Amino acid sequence: MDFFSVIALLGGVGCFLFGMSLMGTNLTGLAGSSLERVLERMTTGKSKGAGYVKGWGLGTAVTAVIQSSAATTIMLIGFVNAGIMKLLQAVPVMMGANVGSTVTAQILRLGDLSSDQWFFRLLKPSSFAPMLVGVGAFLYLFSKKKKVRDTAGILVGLGLLFYGMSMMEQVFEPLKESEKFQRLFTSFENPLAGLLVGLIITVIIQSSSASVGILQALSATGSVTFGIAIPIIIGQNLGKCATILLGGVGTGKKAKRLSLSYLLFNIFGAVFFMVLYFLLRYAAGLPVFAQAVNRGNIADIHLAFNLLTSLLLLPFSEQMAKLSGTIVGRDASDAVDQEFARLDDLVLKTPTVALSQCKRLMAQMRTKVEENYAIATEMLRQYSSENFDRLEENESFIDRCETALSAYLIKIDKKRLPEKDAAEVNELIGCISDFERIGDYGISMAYTAREMQEAGVSFTEDGKRELGIITDVTREAIETLRIAFDTGNAALARQIEPLGDVEEKIRERIRKNHMERLTAGTCSIQAGIALNDLLNAFDRICGHSANIALHIIGQSDKPEDFDEMHGHMAEPGSEEYRKAVERYEEQFLLNSGL
Repeated sequence: MDFFSVIALLGGVGCFLFGMSLMGTNLTGLAGSSLERVLERMTTGKSKGAGYVKGWGLGTAVTAVIQSSAATTIMLIGFVNAGIMKLLQAVPVMMGANVGSTVTAQILRLGDLSSDQWFFRLLKPSSFAPMLVGVGAFLYLFSKKKKVRDTAGILVGLGLLFYGMSMMEQVFEPLKESEKFQRLFTSFENPLAGLLVGLIITVIIQSSSASVGILQALSATGSVTFGIAIPIIIGQNLGKCATILLGGVGTGKKAKRLSLSYLLFNIFGAVFFMVLYFLLRYAAGLPVFAQAVNRGNIADIHLAFNLLTSLLLLPFSEQMAKLSGTIVGRDASDAVDQEFARLDDLVLKTPTVALSQCKRLMAQMRTKVEENYAIATEMLRQYSSENFDRLEENESFIDRCETALSAYLIKIDKKRLPEKDAAEVNELIGCISDFERIGDYGISMAYTAREMQEAGVSFTEDGKRELGIITDVTREAIETLRIAFDTGNAALARQIEPLGDVEEKIRERIRKNHMERLTAGTCSIQAGIALNDLLNAFDRICGHSANIALHIIGQSDKPEDFDEMHGHMAEPGSEEYRKAVERYEEQFLLNSGL
């Protein structure tokens, strides 16, 4: 290995790590509830065992297609790090990925087939990496939509990740043809030395499939026996963990725990098979270990290691996840996972308890929504990039709540609930998406604040003062909603719509004042664009708050007293309504100078 090979190796590691980070960041932005919902269906079942089997099958199938357990597991690390998958969902998928990785050896057992054929080359990460980067870059450059650009970031991240893997492999490619390098496979008698050789060579060439392929090629000489091949194959399965451990660098604790689970899986398999090997070879003295192996024998041993290890450990996926937590430690998000774990299908047998669990989680969802509004409006007043981590963490939690609650509330058997509770289930279902949308607009306001900071745009002193007024009236709506939601107070919920009317008057006056400043040349067009985005966000937050208020009123009012348009029979022009508007106008408009 010369100087330029070292540079290429460092470049490959850099691409790998940056691609991992880029993919995770954009997955967080894009996923929302849709991807999480798909993965939830594909990795969970009516029982834990069924979920484990579904996840195992998914990992096996995906890896059988792309022929790289490392690529599949790296993607899982990205999903777990982004909060899209739970660790316990990913562990069975990871076990299946190990089984799927044996497909390459099964293909190579056929003398007339090669993994270099066009179809198989197309499925290799080294082949589709350029396509991912090319398509992703094109989408990113020619689209302004956030979701499209997040998708582009994922594609580019995956492409760079696979580029990095390919660059690392290419650095060591010449070693595959070296006679000295190949003699390392057969120049020993000690099984432990064989295990170590298989491990080191696989770490060097960054591919267990390639390492097993070399051993299959050497088997044609007739010099490789079962006694030599088995320890090497065990070592090769340990060696492939190096890429996965590298993929966990710079990730959160749960992603590191998945990397460690992958290592624990292969360590258990190595210990189990080496003990079995010593018992059968030296205690039982079976003569088969002296017999020469062929391509098919090596492929079958490789398959047996991963298949039997996964079948033995699959029922203990939860215990493996807990063990990795004991070793690595747990982060704050583990407590969040415990809250979601309360929405257990077993609790559905007691619908009243299930409903109570949903209300508890919805209260936490509402708290995060309110917290994000406070953070976003503070960023408008005094920008700080440090707040984005907290905002995005909250947004991820809100999105997960929308997914989990929507799916769980529908499962509750309303026929077994009292009439009032059954009606409450329907109203809660109606509230979920509105809470999530309020959270989205909080994030949108924070992005506007960041864009203004980066562009060096600011509002005039009058503009800042006016922005503070509409911030306060919208906050009043959110805080009133919080109390009404937590207590089921319909009287308070009826105050949301009058607040919305006052917010609309303030909004229109702010637009008018801005146009006057723009005409006078005291305000910029860029600030006007930002102001328009913010005013739209305030408007939509009040609108979604009013929607939730109607659901609160719907829970408490008798059906004959409830008007879906206004929450009660009194029209907006009624005396009660007019007095509420006047009270809020006095509070927010009278001495505001608007």
